[in-house]
Amino acid sequence: MSKNNIPKVRFVGFEDEWETIRLGDVSPLRGGFAFKSEKFTGTGIPIVRISNVQSDGSVGGDFAYHDELINDRNFVLLGKSILVAMSGATTGKISILDSSNKYYQNQRVGYFVDNDRIDYTFLSSILRSKYFSNQLKSVLIAGAQPNISSKEIDNFKFRITKNRCEQSQIGSLFSTIDSLLSSYKDNLENYQSFKKSMLSKMFPKAGQTIPEIRLDGFEGEWELIKMGKIFTQQVEYIEPDENNELWSLTVEKGLTPKTDRYKRDFLVKKTDKFKRVKPNDFAYNPMNLTLGSLDANQLGKSISVSGYYVVMSIEDQSKYDIDYFKILLKTSFAIFQYKQYATGSLIEKQRVQFPTFSEIPFAIPTVDEQRAIGSFFSNLDDLISSYQTKIDSLETLKKKLLQDMFI
Repeated sequence: MSKNNIPKVRFVGFEDEWETIRLGDVSPLRGGFAFKSEKFTGTGIPIVRISNVQSDGSVGGDFAYHDELINDRNFVLLGKSILVAMSGATTGKISILDSSNKYYQNQRVGYFVDNDRIDYTFLSSILRSKYFSNQLKSVLIAGAQPNISSKEIDNFKFRITKNRCEQSQIGSLFSTIDSLLSSYKDNLENYQSFKKSMLSKMFPKAGQTIPEIRLDGFEGEWELIKMGKIFTQQVEYIEPDENNELWSLTVEKGLTPKTDRYKRDFLVKKTDKFKRVKPNDFAYNPMNLTLGSLDANQLGKSISVSGYYVVMSIEDQSKYDIDYFKILLKTSFAIFQYKQYATGSLIEKQRVQFPTFSEIPFAIPTVDEQRAIGSFFSNLDDLISSYQTKIDSLETLKKKLLQDMFI
């Protein structure tokens, strides 16, 4: 028995060698119908177009609709349908449409026909493995408009188990993983949306001193305070070393360690200046503060950042909570305030240096309410982070299994 015909990872109880098949012999690719855009309607049967084949493997987005046709069996989609984009930016992308509702298949969207010659869930796993993507790359012409034909895809070859029970178990495994991923991603999206909503409602809007939503046990108006009464600028130039690692600041991730590429001598010159950011200090990029480029150092150690950044600290931490200000200073209202106070004639060159930042007022609650709000969002961030970690781990596992359970 050849090891080349047996996958590295296999369910117990299966020993037969896998055999080579031509894709078109087990599930030929069916093309769609050339619907005319002038016939689209606001209601009716949704049409799956290339734009509906999403990069995340789902079918969604904005659908066009068509009146139901009597003779539609050659382009109707019912139940579970494995689809592929045959041209455009997502050429070769596999998506799964699983619905009890009727859909129509537009041209340049391919449908892998379920004719019971192969377990359909097993097939969907094969088509999302490197064994499909590698063959796809071999037929796509570099530099040309991405395009692939049904004939080319039908000629793709794969090694599969002919044992339908083994096919079913493999397909079921990946289906379970996909269901878990979908559930985790839904939860992640829900919590992210909830956080966004709470950020807009738990801080007073312009001209107000009481938020729309408030945690239990707190009342009274918030006090309008300029940031210069809370923060003090810190300027300590240092040379980055192992005790003061060089970090950068991004809008999306806040403080992030510089990669080795940025630490090389030809990029970090001896004439460059760097500032120390001590634990609990804040740092922001004055050029990008209007985008939210700000973070607090909660690493428990000092780090170094570009000398261009503004470093500041809360003067009295018994009155002002770090977690609270880390959240407040990145809210949409804070961004609005930065834009109002930014200096510079051109929008793309506007800056918020510390003297300007010091003059910006925000409504601030008592320290107890600050801590309660900071704790609320900290717990919410932990929950969001836990789901992201689950997603990352499961996607890594799925990628590994797709590599080891197919040949």
